[in-house]
Amino acid sequence: MSRGLERERFEEATPMDLLEHQGKEFLAAAGIAVSPGTVARSVDEAVVAAASVGWPAVLKAQVRAGGRGKAGGIAVVGDATEAAAHAERILALTIGGLPVRRLWVEPACAIAAEWYLSVTFDRATRGHLVMLSARGGMDIEALARDEPEALARMAVDPARGVTAADAALLVERAGLGDSSDGSNLGADLAELIGRVFAAYQEGDAELVEINPLVVTTAGKLLALDAKVTLDDNAAFRHPEWAPWTEDDETLDERDRDARSHGLNYVGLDGSVGVIGNGAGLVMSTLDVVAAAGGRAANFLDIGGGASAVVMTAALKVVDGDDSVRAILVNIFGGITRGEEVAGGILGALSELELRSPIVVRLDGTNATEGRALLAGHLSDRLVSRPTMTEAAECAVALAAGRQPQ
Repeated sequence: MSRGLERERFEEATPMDLLEHQGKEFLAAAGIAVSPGTVARSVDEAVVAAASVGWPAVLKAQVRAGGRGKAGGIAVVGDATEAAAHAERILALTIGGLPVRRLWVEPACAIAAEWYLSVTFDRATRGHLVMLSARGGMDIEALARDEPEALARMAVDPARGVTAADAALLVERAGLGDSSDGSNLGADLAELIGRVFAAYQEGDAELVEINPLVVTTAGKLLALDAKVTLDDNAAFRHPEWAPWTEDDETLDERDRDARSHGLNYVGLDGSVGVIGNGAGLVMSTLDVVAAAGGRAANFLDIGGGASAVVMTAALKVVDGDDSVRAILVNIFGGITRGEEVAGGILGALSELELRSPIVVRLDGTNATEGRALLAGHLSDRLVSRPTMTEAAECAVALAAGRQPQ
C-alpha cells in the first residue's frame, strides 16, 4: 500500500454519515417533503409497519453504504406474507461490509419522473456546489463521468447563498423549467433548491443529496431517498443531532466499545493497532505504517491525556480486535509529560493481559525520563524505539511474525 492511502481511508471514514431515515428527518426539519415511513428492527416490526403505511409497501435496508438495490436491500411487498419473507431476507444481508440491522418501511410511491439534486462542498474550487439533473435514480458518478452535460452545476458564494434567480437559472440549465403544460413544477423546484441549500448551510452539512427527487403522479416533489453527511466538528452547535450521534447500532463492536470509553476511534482493516495523542500525529502514523509495508488496523486518538485509565481503555479496545498482531503507541509529550505517559502505559499493562506486543515511541516534553522509566520493563512484549519510523518498522515486523531489527 502506498504512503497516504491509510490516511485517505481514515478521512473517508470520519464524516458523520446519516442513515436514510435520519437524513429524511434532517430534510423534514427544513420543511422539505419526504416520503413518510417507519423504522423496523425485526421481521415482526416490519410486517406491522408495512401494514400501517399501506400496501404496496417498500422495505429499504438502512446501512451507510451505496448499492442497496443491486445488493437486494430494497423490496416492494404487497401483503404481510411478502413483507415477512423479504424483511427476514434483507435483515440477514451484509451490504458494503455492513450488516443490516434495521429497515425503513414506507408506502410505495406513484412516480412520474425521477430527478437528482445535491449540495456539497467542492474541494477543487473551495466553494459550495449545487447539482441538478433530470436523470435521477441512477449511478450519478457514472452519469457525471460519461454524460457530464446531463448534470447542471452551479457554484455558490457562501456569503450570498442561493437566490431565487440563481435557482431558476439552474432549473433552466437542467431542462426542467418548462411549464407549458400549465404545471408550476419549475417554480416549485427552484424554491426547493433554495430550501435544500439553506438546510445544508444552516445544518452544517458536507453533503445533502436527494436521489431520486421524484415527481409524483399528483405533480408533487418528494425526496424519496436522502443521503446526508454532517460536519461532526459542528456537533456542539447542534443538540438536535444527539439522537443520531448516540445511535450506534450500526457500529461494529470495536467502534461501540471505543465510543463507550469516549475514545476517538475509526476501525480499519490492517494488522497494526495504532494509538497516538492528536489527530495529526495519528494520521501521520498511519502513513508511516503504510510506508513501512504494513496496514493500520485502526485510528485511535487519545487526545491530550495519557493517564493509566485512558491508556488502559485504549489498549483494551485495540487489543480486542482479532486482526491486530502488534500495537504501535506513538506519543508526543506536550502538556502531558513523558514520565506521565510512561507511567500510564505501565499502569495499563499492570491491569491487562494483552495478546499483542506493544511498540512505544515517546518524544517531546520529558521524553528522556519517560523512556528511562520504560527501560526497566522492556521485553519481547514491550519494545521502545526512539523514532516514529523505527517504531513503525518494528511494529510492522512484529505484526508479520518477523523479528524486528
